[in-house]
Amino acid sequence: MHKILEREALRNKLEAPRKKGKKIAFTNGCFDILHVGHVRYLREAKKTADVLVLALNSDSSVRSIKGEKRPLINEKERAEILAALEFIDFITIFEESTPLKLIKSLKPDILIKGGDWPEEKVVGREEIKKWGGRVVIIPEVEGKSTTSIVEKIKQIYCSGNKVIDFN
Repeated sequence: MHKILEREALRNKLEAPRKKGKKIAFTNGCFDILHVGHVRYLREAKKTADVLVLALNSDSSVRSIKGEKRPLINEKERAEILAALEFIDFITIFEESTPLKLIKSLKPDILIKGGDWPEEKVVGREEIKKWGGRVVIIPEVEGKSTTSIVEKIKQIYCSGNKVIDFN
């Protein structure tokens, strides 16, 4: 899809809106099972800028963060699903455990994270402030998470002696 770009192509693509004075927002995450919390978060993220860039953790990056049984949805499918959301302008997949290298390369104006992250722990916050950008924390949607969905599936479908560990 035209929204899903390698990092160099994305960096080049951001030059035109930047020259026109458009604000660029950056967020990142695993987005393993897309749910209403994700949609509300990303919709709010888009309201902060003219262009919203989503950096998606690769499958190997998700495994290093969430464990060997994750992601449940592979990176190409997660990217395609997210690209269908009208408020996301561009998506890039990153392999590293944090998006710091990508943030330094793209130099967004706004760095966005969910309310489960205190600002002092947001990767890239110091760098973005050096070039005049800002950090925005969007409150999380209570009780909406991939983990809660997995737990609900386990409760419904894993009863008696039959136990499946999805984590």
